[in-house]
Amino acid sequence: MRRDLLAKSLSQLNEEPSPSEALAQPPSPIVEEKTKTPSGPKSLQAMSNVLSQVSSQAAQMVDTREIADSALQDRFDTNDGLDDLIASIRASGQEIPVLLRYRRGAGQRYEVVYGRRRIAACREIGIPVRALIREMEERDALMSLARENSARLQRSFIEQAVFATRLEEYGFDKDEICGLLAVDKTTLSRLATVARDVPIAVIERIGSGHDIGRRPWLDLRKAIKDADVLDTSQLLAMIPDEEPPLKALQGLIVALRTAILSEKAQQQEAARATRSEPLTVGDKPVRFVKKRGKITIEATEEYATDFIEYLEDRLPQILDSWSSELLGGQKS
Repeated sequence: MRRDLLAKSLSQLNEEPSPSEALAQPPSPIVEEKTKTPSGPKSLQAMSNVLSQVSSQAAQMVDTREIADSALQDRFDTNDGLDDLIASIRASGQEIPVLLRYRRGAGQRYEVVYGRRRIAACREIGIPVRALIREMEERDALMSLARENSARLQRSFIEQAVFATRLEEYGFDKDEICGLLAVDKTTLSRLATVARDVPIAVIERIGSGHDIGRRPWLDLRKAIKDADVLDTSQLLAMIPDEEPPLKALQGLIVALRTAILSEKAQQQEAARATRSEPLTVGDKPVRFVKKRGKITIEATEEYATDFIEYLEDRLPQILDSWSSELLGGQKS
């Protein structure tokens, strides 16, 4: 491709106007002024432009110290499997170039768009990295990152979820995100709900978990919502230490469900204690139990039984009295 571009450009340099074409063109003061400028022969200037264009499309060797990291990323742990990549580059060299973009401001000259693991491997070996370098805005960089990694790598469910929300933050619409991530809108909706309802600190603590599918993350989201835990530090404290991602996630779900059951049990016990407080008639106990619009009167001794019969006889009067008071209160 570069040879074709160079050959085409050189052929254009060799195309000089014929004498008849030159005579047909009226003299121009502007052209005459240009030919008098000390900028060098036109052919050399054009050759320089061609070489610059070819160079911009070719991979270059870049010192890894000149490359800054970027917040634009779609994977959590770039060190995952890095030892194997280092061994491969030592044995066969770096086959696929990374993509960098020019960086503005002080510091390193370039910023990584994609190829973090290859850069990390070359940095570990102590060699420059093969890189393509482009002028790119953040939106274009995200598109390149999404397309390159979607074609070559398999992101985990949660990496897809977090990256989808990041694309949305940069103004990509749903159709664009579905196209970039190669997912349908139903899957995108599931990704978004998990990334929105599970705190990012919890996600990062658990890890990318390529062996964790969609269902466990949805279960975690539901457990968090059911537990109504708003403090991220509480969730982080529930995650088992030094466990692989799947076990860490499962451990958090178990802890949340245990907390939910414990809370419900405490509430039920408190409600039971409140509605089961014994009342007495004289020195005889009568137990009233109120539950969901019902009152149960429990009595075992004869005196209390007489009270229940007395209450039954007077229930119509009690109801009439209560109704009169209620209607009277409404009228006033």
